[in-house]
Amino acid sequence: MTIDRFSAFTTISTGGNPAGVWVGDHLPDPETMQQIAADIGFSETAFVVPKSGLIRTIRYYSPEGEVSFCGHATIATGVYLGQTQGAGTYQLSTTIGIIPVVVNQLKNGHWEAALTSVEPQQRSIENGMILEALDALNWQLDDLDLALPPSFAYAGSWHLVLAVKDYNRLERLDYDFDRLKTFMIVHQLTTLQLIWQEGPTLFHARNPFPVGGVIEDPATGSAAAALGGYLRAIEYLPVPTKIIIRQGETLGRPSQLTVEIPHTGGIVVRGTAVRL
Repeated sequence: MTIDRFSAFTTISTGGNPAGVWVGDHLPDPETMQQIAADIGFSETAFVVPKSGLIRTIRYYSPEGEVSFCGHATIATGVYLGQTQGAGTYQLSTTIGIIPVVVNQLKNGHWEAALTSVEPQQRSIENGMILEALDALNWQLDDLDLALPPSFAYAGSWHLVLAVKDYNRLERLDYDFDRLKTFMIVHQLTTLQLIWQEGPTLFHARNPFPVGGVIEDPATGSAAAALGGYLRAIEYLPVPTKIIIRQGETLGRPSQLTVEIPHTGGIVVRGTAVRL
């Protein structure tokens, strides 16, 4: 087996979201995968084993538990496979379904991977739950941009989408770690997708991840896919379309995620990754 470290959604080692990529012949037992992920210490580590041809089995672990789907570790895995096995379309067999990942090398030499999510879903959120989340964030209801109403969104894992009117509100993120973690466990959330819209197709995002033992993710591919499905479902943008999400800047790890939203089906999340 080998363990590599990549940073996804960036072209520089000081940007993006780091992920571990463990590759072997057979998956370790869950306890061992958990321990490896905790030792590596990144928000997620992907565990990848051959299945047949271009199909791979993959599992994702944060330092505190298994995650059903992780976008940035999928992009990192795609780039690893491209660098070691060549460009092509790899099928990753996850616990939530098959995720196709198209991998190619760009003219500038960087490797890029594009995943297609499972079918997105949304579910409404009660007012009391919104207030509970805002209280844990130390935000007010008036901070929200209700043109993008709060919603639970899914594209492999569940996230709570909250949009704010002012970038300064997004920039000043100082939440109650334990209270937000409890809220997220109760509602089976992976992250909160906190967003501010700068332009018609440009969004800024921050993603608290206390359920994974991490204060904040600098780039969150699963939340980006969930956001794309949410925007399509509420008919906020004409489709097909493409949006850019900028994330990680306040953490000093600038990241860029490209999200392609088709008329129907899974959401495409595209990005580069570099070996650390």
